[in-house]
Amino acid sequence: MNESRDDIIQNVYQVIQERKANPSEKSYTASLMAKGIDTILKKLGEEATELVIAGKGGVRDEIVYETADLIFHTLVLLGHYDIPPDEIYAELRRRFGLSGLAEKAARVPVK
Repeated sequence: MNESRDDIIQNVYQVIQERKANPSEKSYTASLMAKGIDTILKKLGEEATELVIAGKGGVRDEIVYETADLIFHTLVLLGHYDIPPDEIYAELRRRFGLSGLAEKAARVPVK
């Protein structure tokens, strides 16, 4: 059943890229892309807040639903910048096994 952790993320990302390249009036994703980065970021912030509220409420199904929304909108952001999920997986692999404090201390400040 491990078939799809990476696959579903990649499949959703591919659809996002297709909607970006071939927009349709019926596509929610295409409408977000057309409205631009500010709209994408606003929606991402809303979804993050909804997940925080669901987490505080502790209702499992709501947490799952809101997490899926946040991941989807994160993929829209990545799609906007043409950053494939593989780059995120590589960064997570790089960090895996490191102390969170050591990893944070080793970061080069972004200017």
